[in-house]
Amino acid sequence: MTDVPRPGGRGTAHIPGTRTPEHPGATPGHGGTARHRAVAGPGAAPSGSRTPQGTGTPQGTGTPQGTRTVPGWLWSLPPVAALALVFLYPLALVVQQSFSPENGGGAFDAYASVFRSHSFREALGTTVWLAAGATVGCLVLGFVLALIIAFVPFPGAKAVSKFIDVFLSFPSFLITLALLFIYGTVGMANGLWTDVSGSAEGPFHFLTTPWGVLLAEITYFTPFVMRPLLAAFSQLDTAQLEVASSLGAGPARIIRRVILPEALPALAAGGSLVLVMCLNEFGIVLFTGAKDVTTLPMLVYGKAILESDYSAACVVAVVNIAISVGLFGLYRVVGKRAGA
Repeated sequence: MTDVPRPGGRGTAHIPGTRTPEHPGATPGHGGTARHRAVAGPGAAPSGSRTPQGTGTPQGTGTPQGTRTVPGWLWSLPPVAALALVFLYPLALVVQQSFSPENGGGAFDAYASVFRSHSFREALGTTVWLAAGATVGCLVLGFVLALIIAFVPFPGAKAVSKFIDVFLSFPSFLITLALLFIYGTVGMANGLWTDVSGSAEGPFHFLTTPWGVLLAEITYFTPFVMRPLLAAFSQLDTAQLEVASSLGAGPARIIRRVILPEALPALAAGGSLVLVMCLNEFGIVLFTGAKDVTTLPMLVYGKAILESDYSAACVVAVVNIAISVGLFGLYRVVGKRAGA
């Protein structure tokens, strides 16, 4: 049946045998359900229906109820325990020994005795000037070599750059042995001199002096400056160099005004690392045979092994560790700012 408007606009008349039309698209007998599903989307529950309890998923990360996650700090316990056992405990013993002299006395008697000794002051001064001199030499030589590799095209430039990465893995005594084969007392340079001149010995005897140690350290540690410099040069926009060259700037001016400002963070990071490593270098000084060159690591070796004065050796070791940790903190700050 069909409803038709009544005269006068009051409601509708119902015609028997017809059905009242519902919303278009609605299923007979379920008025408005199809429209609700169209708006709510497929899978939506009909209006007025209830979701059965216990069928919903728990809110959060989706972890099933009843399970427990392991706290993050528990995962850090094994490596911290291994670090404490292997490194921190021996270090604590060294510090404790420095405050506990074997022959008795106060806690700071060993420190006072070591600080008053001439050998400690001489070793400290030698260590500082060797480390500073090697750092300056590495910065100058590393900057020049990195400039040549990065901006001067020549065959094998990529191979040389790759070799620098391999060179970083070489032990320090290997470089010292190579220098001994060249400049040692019976090395190639002295042998060639004696063959040509007929003299009894050659003129090269600097390797057993502080200058020989300085040369060995510069030779070994220069790649540690070149590596961050090459990384910085690879990110330099070559358009800046082309613009500067087109404006009439010479190579020296381009290096000073364009390249050097970009290289300063890498130079600072590499120089800080070299300074820290030179302060703790032991193998180079030992293998050069420079008997008159005593650094802090060599003094620790002499006090502990040769003199059996473990308290004094521990005091020198604590001083060396304090200087190294301070400089390493400086290296981390500079390296973070440089993006290294």
